[in-house]
Amino acid sequence: MPLKIWMNGVLVDESQAKVSVFDHGLLYGDGVFEGIRVYAGRVFELAAHLKRLYESARAIRLDIGMRLEDLTRAVEETVAANGISEGYIRLIVTRGVGTLGLNPFNCRNAQIIIIADQIQLYPKELYETGIKVVSASTLRNHPMSLSPQVKSLNYLNNILAKIEALDNNVPEAIMYNHEGFVAEASGDNVFVIRHGTVLTPPPQAGSLEGITRDIVMTLATKLQIPVVEENLTRFDLYVADEIFLTGTAAEVIGVVNIDGRMVGDGRPGPITQKLREAFYRYARGS
Repeated sequence: MPLKIWMNGVLVDESQAKVSVFDHGLLYGDGVFEGIRVYAGRVFELAAHLKRLYESARAIRLDIGMRLEDLTRAVEETVAANGISEGYIRLIVTRGVGTLGLNPFNCRNAQIIIIADQIQLYPKELYETGIKVVSASTLRNHPMSLSPQVKSLNYLNNILAKIEALDNNVPEAIMYNHEGFVAEASGDNVFVIRHGTVLTPPPQAGSLEGITRDIVMTLATKLQIPVVEENLTRFDLYVADEIFLTGTAAEVIGVVNIDGRMVGDGRPGPITQKLREAFYRYARGS
């Protein structure tokens, strides 16, 4: 069965889901997006994701042109139309069709696209054995250039870091900011555990305030595991007892090697496993 894609108020077959070559989302990466999970037929943290989407759009002066409650229904309608019980939603808002010039105000209405499909970022066995990562030479965008809180369609900065990871035969790369502090991975937030305390970079370091990140921090607090936001260096990663990543697609996954150096005993650590299990239960309402 072909997927049904929601485009500007209408569900169409995926073969008919097309955008104009003059859409500024294509020409300039001018737009915003959200990745959202579906667990047991329930769209996970939809309100939080849509809040961030509208804030991202507002930050770049992009008028989505659709009420929040209507977009909520459109997401749920798309999930239902595709029979998604466990899956992933990509919600995209582009600036819309315009001219070949940069001027965004020459664009007509924003284009809204909703895709609901399956996803598995990492093989299941890696959640048990952990992943290897490398440090990227590609620096995270300067936070005064574009706020890391804007989930922009222009993802080239992250893609270059991802290429570095793949060139080193690992699935993920850690990105540092212009001051040498840890920002985030190419697609995930970064957590370090030292002496029983969970540490993660603050947003000012260039990290996205991820939805999964926030939930894991809340779960850790409930489990009486100390959580601190602070600047982290490569040294902190090298001497960490545990490292794990979080993200909508990744969920919670342990890191067991960075730059060829073993993390801990080379297996996902006990706090990582505890938080992964707690997130699994929370996401599925159990």
